[in-house]
Amino acid sequence: SPATKQLSQIISTMFPSLGGATPTANGGPGAAAAEPAPAKDGEGLINLCDMLDKPMCYARNENTSYPLGNLFIGDSRLGMQSDADEQLIIHLTFQEFVKVKSIKFSEWNMGSNPDMNPVNVHIHINRNNLGFEDIEDVDPAQTITLTAADLQDVSDAIDLYYVKFQRVKSLTFFIEDNAGADITAIGGLQIMGRTVATTNMNDFKKQG
Repeated sequence: SPATKQLSQIISTMFPSLGGATPTANGGPGAAAAEPAPAKDGEGLINLCDMLDKPMCYARNENTSYPLGNLFIGDSRLGMQSDADEQLIIHLTFQEFVKVKSIKFSEWNMGSNPDMNPVNVHIHINRNNLGFEDIEDVDPAQTITLTAADLQDVSDAIDLYYVKFQRVKSLTFFIEDNAGADITAIGGLQIMGRTVATTNMNDFKKQG
C-alpha cells in the first residue's frame, strides 16, 4: 500500500544498512567480494642497504680487518679494504625484490688516501657465486667509472639504468681497479631505490 511504501522509504533513509542488498560492481546483489586493488611499489626512495639479507652477502679479496660490514656503519675511517691486490668482489643479497635507482660509494677515511679510491666498477644483477675466475667473462648490467669527486660525501649518488634494475634480488660489484694504490679502500656504500609490489594471495581466498 502507499502507506507501507512511504514507511519503507523513511526507514531506508534513516537506517540505510537495513535497506535492500547493495549492488556490487557487476550489478548483482550479494556477489562475491571484489578483487583486491593492485599492490603499489614503495612510495619514496629508501636506502636499500637496510633490507640486506646479511648472511647471504659476501666479499672476495677483502681484508678481514676492514670487512664488508664496515661499509654500512657510517664511519669512513673504518670502511672496507681489499687484501692481496686492488680488485674486489662485493655480493649483496636483498630480503626481497627491489628496484634500484642509484648507488653511492664514499671515499675511505674522508679522502686521506685518494690513490686507494675505486675507479671502474662493474655491476651484475641476480648473479650468484661469481668469482675472479669467471666474473670478467660475464657482461655486467652496467659499468660506472668513479672520480674522486663522485666519492665525496657531498656528491650525489650515481643514477643507474633504471629500466635494467626493476627486479633485483642481488647485486654483485666487481671493482676492477683503483686510482693507483696496491689495495682499494671504500668508506661506505648506499643503494637507493624502492621495494617491489607483491600480491598477498590470501586476499583472493576471501572470495567465493
